[in-house]
Amino acid sequence: MAITRISLRTGNPEDAEACGQICHDAFAHIAAQHNFPKDVPSPEAASQLMAGILSHPGFYSVVAEVDGTIVGSNFLDERSPIFGVGPVTVDPKMQNSSVGRQLMQNILDRAAGQHSPGVRLLQDAFHNRSFALYTKLGFETRATTSVMQGPPIRINMPGYNVRPATAADLEGCNRVCVAVHGHHRSGEVQDAISMGTALVVERLGRVTGYSTGVAFFGHSVGRTNEDVMALIAATPEYQGPGFHVPNTNADLLRWCYENGLRMVKAMSLMTIGLYNEPRGAYLPSVLY
Repeated sequence: MAITRISLRTGNPEDAEACGQICHDAFAHIAAQHNFPKDVPSPEAASQLMAGILSHPGFYSVVAEVDGTIVGSNFLDERSPIFGVGPVTVDPKMQNSSVGRQLMQNILDRAAGQHSPGVRLLQDAFHNRSFALYTKLGFETRATTSVMQGPPIRINMPGYNVRPATAADLEGCNRVCVAVHGHHRSGEVQDAISMGTALVVERLGRVTGYSTGVAFFGHSVGRTNEDVMALIAATPEYQGPGFHVPNTNADLLRWCYENGLRMVKAMSLMTIGLYNEPRGAYLPSVLY
C-alpha cells in the first residue's frame, strides 16, 4: 500500500468501531505469529473497549489516518499522576510504515506537555518489534510479569477480610499505594469503585490492600504478599487473558501455581521518568 501521508488527530467516540477492528486484528495477528491466544476475543469486544476509552475524560486518544482511513490508534491514561500508555495498535497491513512510532511519539509529547512525572506500559515479551521501538523511544525495562489464568482459588485466609470497596475507602487505598509505589492511583480506584469492581482487604480494621479488579486491565496493591493473595483468592473470575504477577515475586508466583493457576504469557513492564522499586506486593494492570 503506497502511503501519501500519515496524519494524526484526536480520537472521538465515532472512531470506536474502526479502532476496535484494528485493535482486534493487530493483536490477533501478532499472537498468531507466535502461537499465543488473542488478548481480545472479537472485533465487537475490542470496539466496546475502544468506545469506553474514547468517551472517558481521563484518557487522551490519538488516531492515525492515511488518505482519510483510520490505520491505528493509541491512548494515554491520565487518571493518576503516573500515566499509562495503550493499547497502541496498527493495522497489520501498515506494519513497518512508521505509524506506530508516530503514535507513540505523539503520546510521549502529550505526557511531557501535561508535566507527568512518569509514563509506563506493559508489552508482550514475544513482540520484538514493539520492545525495540519502546527502548529506542527511551523506555527502560523494570520487570517481567507472568499473565496468570485458571479457576478461581477461593481460599479463606483467616485474619484477612476482603470486601467491596466504597468511596470511604479511597483515602486508605491511596495510602497503601503511596507506601508501596511512592504515588497514588486515585483516578483508577475511583472508577473501579463506581463500577463495583474494586475490593479492599483489611487486617485489624485497617485497609492493607486493594484491587481495582484482579484482571488484565486491573491493578492490585498490598502491604504484604498475603494481602494480595487474599484479594486473588476472593475474586470469582479473572477477567480477560488473566492477571499480571511480577516474576521477581517468586513466593506469590509459586502460590499461584500451587493453587492451580497457569501462565499464559510473559509481559515486560517498561517506564520513562519517575520509578520507585515497590516496597510491598503488587499486580500491575496491562497499562502499568
